[in-house]
Amino acid sequence: MNANFQRPFSHALDRLRAAGLRPTRQRLALAKLLFDGCDRHISAEQLHGEAVSNCIRVSLATVYNTLHQFTTAGMLREIVVDAGRSYFDTNTSDHHHFFFEASGHLEDIPPDMVAVSKVPSAPEGTTIRRVDVIVRVNG
Repeated sequence: MNANFQRPFSHALDRLRAAGLRPTRQRLALAKLLFDGCDRHISAEQLHGEAVSNCIRVSLATVYNTLHQFTTAGMLREIVVDAGRSYFDTNTSDHHHFFFEASGHLEDIPPDMVAVSKVPSAPEGTTIRRVDVIVRVNG
């Protein structure tokens, strides 16, 4: 057998196990769509469309639940661009984003291209976990 051969879901299975998530059929299928390729930004609706196109039977509600489970487990970052409009980023490193308002496209900004010089103190009883910068552009 070829030493480079891997089962089709082995990468997705490894990621789910590393995050401490049970590898259900739907989680495996969605993880394969999300993580077999380059880093990207995707909405729940876009992922649901990809699932349907790939003959994966899953409801939009299950896609939302799975994306939030992956986010809680540290596999994704949620980027909220407007009330009720979120994207999920497969790149969980610290970085910022351009948001193209006309197209709804989200693009990474390298972390060394944005410097936040002053951050207010966190409200009492809380701590700042991360600062996200979204630069909104036309076009």
